[in-house]
Amino acid sequence: MKKLESMLEHLLFSSRWLIAPVYLGLVLALVLLLVKFGKELLVLYAEILSATGAELIIGVLTLVDIALIMGLLLIIIFSGYENFVSKMEDLHSHADRPDWMGHIGFSDLKIKLIGSIVAISAIELLKGFMNIHNLTDRQLGWMVGIHLVFIVSGLLYAWMDRISGRDGSH
Repeated sequence: MKKLESMLEHLLFSSRWLIAPVYLGLVLALVLLLVKFGKELLVLYAEILSATGAELIIGVLTLVDIALIMGLLLIIIFSGYENFVSKMEDLHSHADRPDWMGHIGFSDLKIKLIGSIVAISAIELLKGFMNIHNLTDRQLGWMVGIHLVFIVSGLLYAWMDRISGRDGSH
């Protein structure tokens, strides 16, 4: 019976590798976002002489939005892989290794995710206000409402995380 238990535990432990292809898929998503970034940048340069100030700002905000999403994906890929699949031991001494790698736990990852979602939502809301003449009051209302829900959710999550960390019962 002990041998069966040991085999089951090894199987369960090895199953963590089933999520590794998901992280590879997120790397491919980075490639897609890079292509989208390049396309947006080319469009911005092509329209630079005819674009209004608001259109230029919206274009730049779109680039910032894509950059934030790509950074968020990197955090998810590195932290998720190290937390759920395997430590990147061979890279610990790499000169370009970010300081945060290996130090972001699952709770920290969720806080960064929520913070990034709020930032991305804020950029989308700003783009909406810069493009206010093309949006209805209802659309803007929904954008503001959704943004406020993200803010409140983020604050509540951070508060719950802080409370749970105080008593040391993680």
